[in-house]
Amino acid sequence: MSVEADEIWAILREVASEQKALQREVKEVNKNIGRLTNRLGEFVDEAVRPSAVRLFRERGIDIHEVQQNVSAKRDGEALDIDLLVVNNEDVVVIECKSNLSIDDVNVQLERLEKVKRLLPRYKDCRILGAVAGMVIPDNVATYAIRKGLYVIGQNGEHLELRNDISFAAKVW
Repeated sequence: MSVEADEIWAILREVASEQKALQREVKEVNKNIGRLTNRLGEFVDEAVRPSAVRLFRERGIDIHEVQQNVSAKRDGEALDIDLLVVNNEDVVVIECKSNLSIDDVNVQLERLEKVKRLLPRYKDCRILGAVAGMVIPDNVATYAIRKGLYVIGQNGEHLELRNDISFAAKVW
């Protein structure tokens, strides 16, 4: 081989080595972003939990119990719920996001269809749905409300229901 070919191969080996190092760094960054996203989700859940009781009581739904991170699996189907607020007749299934999207609303609607099937202890209850977020674009809030969901959003330093007082939630 000529000196030129040796130099080209050396450069290619160096580029390949640098590319592998870059791939490791990107993988580590992605892992850290995933951890941060999970922590942000936990923060949103923790912010919504105490407010949910107050907000639903203000709307005439007397909450007796709050459950976090409820999971169920039956007959090949799975269900994961961020917050479940319950009384003797009503169950409000709340999905919490840092930045709520229309896709998140659609996933929540699909989740609500599964609740009575996968959590049969609530089969005789009214199942209501809610979405919560720190950032909720107006079009997403409007879409969720039109689909019959409560919308919990930030207003200054506290959380509020974005639904007007005459709102009638869809019952599953």
